[in-house]
Amino acid sequence: MDQSNQTMADYLHQNQALLEQMVHSADARRLMELLNQNAGGALKSAASSAALGDPTALLGMVRQVMQTQEGAKLVERLNQTAPKQP
Repeated sequence: MDQSNQTMADYLHQNQALLEQMVHSADARRLMELLNQNAGGALKSAASSAALGDPTALLGMVRQVMQTQEGAKLVERLNQTAPKQP
């Protein structure tokens, strides 16, 4: 994990309540549904790879979902509610 990712991980850990609220939001649940629909069963593997430091497959799936109007709006709303680093 590079330094910027580690810094963000530390920051999110410190703001865990806000992160949990965002992750359990209707927008996050819908985004997961879209990712599952598009991934064809590969989402778990992509998420596992991302957790181990290789986000390539997961980012590709998110980019694909973001090409739809609904997906782009969901990601935008989630970005607006995500904890920001000071």
